Amino acid sequence: MQKLTVTICAFATMITAAYGGTATYSGKEMKQVEQVPPCPEWYRDTEWNVSLWGTYVFTANNWQDDRYFQSDHAWGGGIDVKYFFHRYFGVGVEGWMVDSRQARENDFVDVSDGIFQQTFNHVHKGIGAVLGTLTLRYPIPCTRFSPYIFGGGGGIFGGGQKQVNERFIEPGEGFDIVATTRHTDAEARAIGQVGGGMEIRITPHIGWVSDFSWNFVDGPNNNFGMVRTGVNFAF
Repeated sequence: MQKLTVTICAFATMITAAYGGTATYSGKEMKQVEQVPPCPEWYRDTEWNVSLWGTYVFTANNWQDDRYFQSDHAWGGGIDVKYFFHRYFGVGVEGWMVDSRQARENDFVDVSDGIFQQTFNHVHKGIGAVLGTLTLRYPIPCTRFSPYIFGGGGGIFGGGQKQVNERFIEPGEGFDIVATTRHTDAEARAIGQVGGGMEIRITPHIGWVSDFSWNFVDGPNNNFGMVRTGVNFAF
């Protein structure tokens, strides 16, 4: 009997030693979670933007019918400064200047002798505008892209010359009655603008912008489209 008791105790000791170093866990198995790094921030919630761009203007009407540019198209450039007081909203000021190649009609009529002469020549006129703008943008999360829409209003200057017909008596033998044409000086007018585009950030501080806008100038005979593309600096 004593030998049986000793044998049972020894066997129990061996079992305890065998399981003594093993750790057991209750519940679900623990797993290590790998942390994903955050997306880079290409656009800040508040920032200043300064853009320099080239532009192409095309009029809604033919040059004979346009009352402000008096040409089919024009090339130029501009700058705008915006402050985004919110991630999605910004206010700013833009200014631009284009070179409008205008065709001028020059009529000469000698009423007395029945002479009519009509000629055309081209003149280059600088036409520009200054506007206040409101921009709404949407920086797409975890990308470099930000579509935007904008609108604004201000003043345009440098165009709007009118053709004036004049008659006078030419001194000399016969006192011929002569009719000619001349053009008035440029006029400043109000302008409204709506448009939309896309910005692509190369770095968090440098981007490329491209957009299109439609501009309204004092009636349907003066409206024009504007295409712009250029570099944007954000800070």
